[in-house]
Amino acid sequence: MIAATIVALAWVAGGQALLGRIDPALAIPLLAPPMLLLAWWQRGEPVAARRRACLLTLALVAITQALLGVVLAGSAAWLQLLLAIIAGGIAAWLADRIIQWRSPSKLLSWLAGFLLVVGWFGAGHALLATLYRPASASAGAPAVTMLTGLPLRWSASPSIAAMIAEGTNDDPALARLAAAGPVSLVDSLADHVPPPGGTLLIAHPRALAPQELVAIDAFVRGGGRAVVLADALSGWPARHPLGDPRNAPVTSLLTPLLDHWGVMLGAAPAQESKPLPADVAGARLRLFSAGRLDRLPTACRAYADRRAAQCRIGQGEVWLVGDADLLFAPLWRPLVPGAYHLRQADTMEWLSARLWRGAGNSLLHPLWIRARTT
Repeated sequence: MIAATIVALAWVAGGQALLGRIDPALAIPLLAPPMLLLAWWQRGEPVAARRRACLLTLALVAITQALLGVVLAGSAAWLQLLLAIIAGGIAAWLADRIIQWRSPSKLLSWLAGFLLVVGWFGAGHALLATLYRPASASAGAPAVTMLTGLPLRWSASPSIAAMIAEGTNDDPALARLAAAGPVSLVDSLADHVPPPGGTLLIAHPRALAPQELVAIDAFVRGGGRAVVLADALSGWPARHPLGDPRNAPVTSLLTPLLDHWGVMLGAAPAQESKPLPADVAGARLRLFSAGRLDRLPTACRAYADRRAAQCRIGQGEVWLVGDADLLFAPLWRPLVPGAYHLRQADTMEWLSARLWRGAGNSLLHPLWIRARTT
């Protein structure tokens, strides 16, 4: 009964169902109430019987969560299970101490139980936020050169004076990337090609001059690394009236470059109404109106039903994604700011790992329920 309660709490209140994950660790902040209930039911039993009941409960929780993980996600997440079992044992011991405490006042016992529930909940979330926190780029890592037509920098204020007063007001995606490692946002690649060892991020740019396309191709073929987000039909919210050139391009303007690489980006599906979960190289991305890479050279490996691909171009490497809306903050940011364990996608972690070596990794990883990409 208690084991089923813990699993149900993790699924509903822990965020597993909401986030599309089956992480055993998400049950940790919710362990105190069921353990208090178990301790109350067993309050008249000998110590040995109470311990057996606790161990049996934790074993059933571990078996159930492991089975759910294997069936729904293809992994039992053993490290998360071990952490949850240890946390469950500590919560059970504290709950038993409170129930067995011969308090001079019943009110004090209730207060102790309440403090355990509240304190455990807060401490559990703080612990998980730390364990899921992605690593930043190492000190001295080269800056990523970023070219984009998306409105990631500057405020939406109507006047120049207001913009200067408010400051840059970076979009959450740009702020998150800047927290992971150094980023150099440029308006043109004609004179801003990444240095040797650097990386290029091209996110749905405006029309590029021929010399810029040549510079990108030469950088990659010479051994550079690049991530290219080419959206077939952008759903990025427009800040300005329809037709205003300050808005993001409606569709990708990288066709000449992609053609040169032997890639053809197909049209986005019409009237797509909700984000699409896509598994790419072990990470979960959430795409919206993403186009398929209908033609790819043989040196490419496709993911997510050809919505993303990893390609060797000359001596370099390019990651291609047929969507730039994946940077839109509501599709990836955690439900609570700073709560990395409650994130809705691995988008920024996936990007960080491709832009800076060693970035984006964390001790615990989300165990996503398998995506059904069509």
